Amino acid sequence: MLGALTRRWGDFAACEDAVQEALFAAVTAWADGVPDDPQAWLTRVAQRRLVDYYRSDLARRRREEQVTRAEPPPSPEVGHSDDTLVLLLLCCHPSLTPASAVALTLRAVGGLTTTEIARAFLVPEKTMAQRISRAKQRLREQDDLFALPPDEALPERLRIVLHVLYLIFNEGYTSTSGDGLHRVELSAEAIRLTRMLAALRPGNAEVSGLLALMLLTDARRPARTGPSGELVPLAEQDRTLWDGDLVAEGAALAAEAMAGHPLGEYALQAAIAAVHDRAPSSAATDWRQVLALYEALERLSGNPVVSLNKAVAVAMVNGPAAALELLAALDSGPLAQSHRLDAVRAHLHEMAGDLSAAAEAYVRAAERTTNLTERDYLTLRAAQARRKFAANFIR
Repeated sequence: MLGALTRRWGDFAACEDAVQEALFAAVTAWADGVPDDPQAWLTRVAQRRLVDYYRSDLARRRREEQVTRAEPPPSPEVGHSDDTLVLLLLCCHPSLTPASAVALTLRAVGGLTTTEIARAFLVPEKTMAQRISRAKQRLREQDDLFALPPDEALPERLRIVLHVLYLIFNEGYTSTSGDGLHRVELSAEAIRLTRMLAALRPGNAEVSGLLALMLLTDARRPARTGPSGELVPLAEQDRTLWDGDLVAEGAALAAEAMAGHPLGEYALQAAIAAVHDRAPSSAATDWRQVLALYEALERLSGNPVVSLNKAVAVAMVNGPAAALELLAALDSGPLAQSHRLDAVRAHLHEMAGDLSAAAEAYVRAAERTTNLTERDYLTLRAAQARRKFAANFIR
């Protein structure tokens, strides 16, 4: 809806407000039943809100006449363009800073809340709300038509678009909050949009790499939770439950991406995922290859999350003591208050046999996560470490 309305009316902020008002109206109007065509109902209400908005603004009467003469927007089932993809590219407009473009797209296309976006960027919620507001204002000042940019203009937006899709997928695969581990609709939408980009930019190594990474990661989702929805870590997953078709498609795309030039971050991440997915068990994983890929990725990206993940590979190759030394460098960075840093530290202490330190780190990680499934898992691991420590102490 938002994509179709913005394509017709051109005012992103006004169309977003109209969509929200239409949804609020539906809460009351649909109390006794949903109409036969919910999208058409919502679109009509949103259109009326927009007409009222323009009529109330004398300075925009000329624009009102132009848009009322325009052809009505086609339904999503008609035509060859996808309004969601166009909206995605609009949100990654060159006039926006990369940070603002990512935030706005996550809000408008990904459907994430401001709180979720703030957590993804490790910034306060108020800061993120201001960033999104400024991005909307900047788009309002642009005169560009709401349409796919020409081929020569697409590469400059591609890097931001890929990062946005990556964050949307991550939020779907491991939700930052709530009582469920997954938000399948988000990860599925990220995969759908990335497939569109792959069709739009065939042969692009980073697009292929991102799609491969998503498919290889999503292939594990059926085994990632137990019968009661509890988290099952990668090392303990029943790999027969993994989606073999997604693994095969993702591995082929990963190989294609690694053969591309220049080598990019998503191609390397996809290669790491492919090593994990091809291994018949955690013990049979080629950890030396995983470590080599993480080292290359760390040099390329400088991302602290990559350094955190590399520490696990270091522990598997060189032992937990070496990995714990690496984590010390992350204590003063953006991950200092992240539950993931505490969770990895707890795992490494457990590997080293320091069960008391492991239990303390698991407790800190559980206190810092806002996802209930992760919290339950980390709390359980803390209790298990304490029981083992007590048993060893008694002996």
